[in-house]
Amino acid sequence: MKLKATFLVAGCVSVLIAASALPALAQQSVLRIALNADIRGTNPGVNRDDNTDAVVLHAVEGLVAYGENASIQPLLAESVAVSEDGRSYVFKLRKGIKFHNGADLTAEDVIWSWKRYTDPKTEWRCLADFDGRGRSQVESIEAPDAQTVVFRLTKPDALFLATLARTDCAMTGIIHKDSLKPDGSWDKPIGTGPFKLMEWRRGEVVKLAKFEGYANRGNGKPDGYAGSKRPLIDEVRFIVIPDSAAAKAALLRGDVDVVPDVANADVKEIKANANLGLSIAQNMGLSTLLMQTRDPLLSNVKMRQAIAAALDTPQIAEAVTEGLAKHNNSIVPLSSSYHTAAHDQGYKHDPEMAKKLLQEAGYKGEPVVILTNKRYPQTFASSVIIQAMLQAAGVNANLEVLEWGTQLDRYTKGNYQMMAFPYSARLDPSLSYESVMGPKDKQPRKVWDSPEAQALLEKSMITPGQGERQKIFDELHRRFLAEVPFVMLYNGVEASAYRKNVQGYTASVLSKPRAWEVQVSN
Repeated sequence: MKLKATFLVAGCVSVLIAASALPALAQQSVLRIALNADIRGTNPGVNRDDNTDAVVLHAVEGLVAYGENASIQPLLAESVAVSEDGRSYVFKLRKGIKFHNGADLTAEDVIWSWKRYTDPKTEWRCLADFDGRGRSQVESIEAPDAQTVVFRLTKPDALFLATLARTDCAMTGIIHKDSLKPDGSWDKPIGTGPFKLMEWRRGEVVKLAKFEGYANRGNGKPDGYAGSKRPLIDEVRFIVIPDSAAAKAALLRGDVDVVPDVANADVKEIKANANLGLSIAQNMGLSTLLMQTRDPLLSNVKMRQAIAAALDTPQIAEAVTEGLAKHNNSIVPLSSSYHTAAHDQGYKHDPEMAKKLLQEAGYKGEPVVILTNKRYPQTFASSVIIQAMLQAAGVNANLEVLEWGTQLDRYTKGNYQMMAFPYSARLDPSLSYESVMGPKDKQPRKVWDSPEAQALLEKSMITPGQGERQKIFDELHRRFLAEVPFVMLYNGVEASAYRKNVQGYTASVLSKPRAWEVQVSN
């Protein structure tokens, strides 16, 4: 832009200053990401939901973090050493890490943050996982020097690091004391992440600014929350658009750059649009057909095996996800580092075998009711296909469509024969198994009630080392296929759409938008 040379001296200085700023302003890069709901707060791990976690985790980081395959990797820590008895964890901090206010990260900041999290007044979501009510109890934390932190547990816990890294725990993010106001109340997160909080206009937008002093760990390759996280744009705006159709319209108009959770039904339209790109990832949620093993009919394992043989799970996954998801008959998600060839073994679709097993089970055409809902379109679609496949094999299957809250209540009470049911993602296989396993007498919502399998699960929670844990998960999968307490169909799908001037944006198995390693061109 050229300025005319006719300006007079009066006011000329201010005009020239403004003019000199124009090129810099033109170079400011902004990434606009649609959120389907506003965040609940900015206090890490407190009064949170999934959107809140997604935003806050751009600003705060923990000692360790999940990679894209759900492996636990150092983040603020340079290394982690575990004692032979599994009760002591020694974290060596990386050097050169700074908070958003310019202060250096030290071991004392880790201890201060931990004590704040474990103060009941903070109301941290994950307190019960570390104070003895859950698997872990941290009996002490100390700092032998400025770069070393030692956690000591009362007993071994193979999930200690996995729990520290949980996104709903805000990765146990380390924050500076200045995150609090002088009276001790919460102000804003002053963390070490690639972006820092600028502004939150409730119900409208959350603005984050690039942190120039970010100490990047990776080599330019993003990897979940643990890899390279360079802030390559000047500003991120999370724009609240609750209606999915309105969000898609905003993307088409160019009012937003990314919609991280487009509906599967919109994928074909987006693929056909030359101005848009699409990124697909299978998350770690479980899509299932549950069976009540205490039901008079379904208590017979041959009846359950017949149902599994009647279902073509690859076809179900293909149909209900518009071809975006692969089937998975293992409780260990496809993207997990623990999903090996052993977990590729699954049910064999064999309608004739299904009919033979029904006969051996003594099935005489009694009605079997499948509960479902329409809140989750994929769940409803899968139940319709399942009903048709079961009927084709000779099962008198009927659908009962419930309001989601009613279905959830029936699930919690174990009051059903069968139901199509989705589970949210758990990032460690032990936690995936735990979500479905347990004694029905004490927890009616549990689906797989096997003392032998439960003993293996509990062993996986205290056994260190991936190799030994892998053996346990392989054995659990073998038992799962044989006992068929329910049918695993597929893992969930994340479909993210973005405008073509956005480079580097990818959907994540961790089901959250990420603005690092992303660039926006004019």
